Amino acid sequence: MAKNVMGGDLEPCSMDPLTGFFRDGCCNTSGDDLGMHTVCAVMTADFLEFSKRNGNDLSTPRPEFKFPGLQAGDRWCLCLGRWLEALKENCAPEIVLEATHASVSEFVDREVLKAHAVGA
Repeated sequence: MAKNVMGGDLEPCSMDPLTGFFRDGCCNTSGDDLGMHTVCAVMTADFLEFSKRNGNDLSTPRPEFKFPGLQAGDRWCLCLGRWLEALKENCAPEIVLEATHASVSEFVDREVLKAHAVGA
């Protein structure tokens, strides 16, 4: 069982919309996941606009990929790099620590993660 950044078992991020590199609802990863879809984030309008401006439109539905498009409030397994870019621009969405993969703590200080946790 994969672990989360808090050391517990990795909890699901979202089943609706269905997220994760493996589309299993979890922010699990493997060597095939070059984007490291490991951060369980709660979408905001600011972040969705930021992501769209930076080449990854997450809000437009793409039925051909069974992608419904995201809205503020949706949970989604973000690429670690995109979350870090948003952090630098002060628009990083809050994250769900229990559903964020343990590997993220290799790249982001635990205090930064806690400061951006849902409800922090």
